[in-house]
Amino acid sequence: MKQTEEHLPLEEGRAPLKEVQAALKEGRAAREEDQAPLKELDEWDDFVATRYRQGKSEEEFRNYKADANPTVTEFYRQNHKYQTLDFVLKKKAEYCGLNRGQKSIWEMADYLNTLVDDSDPDTDVTQIEHLLQTAEAIRKDGHPRWFILAGFLHDLGKVLCLYGEPQWAVVGDTFPAGCAYSDQVVFPEFFAANPDSGKPEYQTQYGIYEPNCGLDNVHLSFGHDEYIHRVTQKYLPEQAQYMLRYHSFYAAHRHGAYGHLMNERDEALFEWVRKFNPYDLYSKGRERPNTKEILPYYRELISEFFPDKIDW
Repeated sequence: MKQTEEHLPLEEGRAPLKEVQAALKEGRAAREEDQAPLKELDEWDDFVATRYRQGKSEEEFRNYKADANPTVTEFYRQNHKYQTLDFVLKKKAEYCGLNRGQKSIWEMADYLNTLVDDSDPDTDVTQIEHLLQTAEAIRKDGHPRWFILAGFLHDLGKVLCLYGEPQWAVVGDTFPAGCAYSDQVVFPEFFAANPDSGKPEYQTQYGIYEPNCGLDNVHLSFGHDEYIHRVTQKYLPEQAQYMLRYHSFYAAHRHGAYGHLMNERDEALFEWVRKFNPYDLYSKGRERPNTKEILPYYRELISEFFPDKIDW
């Protein structure tokens, strides 16, 4: 990833470039080199789209190594090693209090737009265009306005990279910490290096949780899903909240793992996560949106649900 000044000016009053540069410099210093195996975060998105493509057989699903390139494999090695319960609790305390100041949705979308792919000289698709591709696919299928908005918002939590978080704390399939790991989580063998694997109290079926306690009471591995959920939860219906919070929880919504921790509310609302999932996975390859033409629609849509500035 690198920064660029040539990103789309979504809204006046965005963070000054010097502020963005300083944040990026701080972020790079905070990350160790071996904690950034992905040349671009889209490598994770591409892997997920391949792994969970529609019609894929169970035999193909279990063939992890055939699905992944070495950088993705290394990413998951780090993710499964470092996402301990203590780490998750620490990051939730750090970010979920939303104490990083007030910004508009557009300012943060513009901030995210400073992430571009520096590994591929042939692409100039911005992060904002990826969000619009998802939202436009949902819009074309006639879904409710809050559903369209969830498509636009779902990856905004990736600004965690610009705060200085390592890749393994921003993206990746999510999973509960504090209980036994499911073999439906991608690369389950890498959990052997997680310190929590050596704590017997964390390695029972329920671990620190109660049967059917509900996912509100479960600590999933930390990343952009949880962060954008916390930022937006006061403003969106609960169906959209579930889409944002659990769209990377593939072991549960794709393969039915961890049902023993879910309650009836979770089971009902996960139907909306499953409706959202194909748009998240398969919209990237569609035509590039005419950003200038459609931005007025999204400005109106966001103003319908959000005040000018919200806590981040």
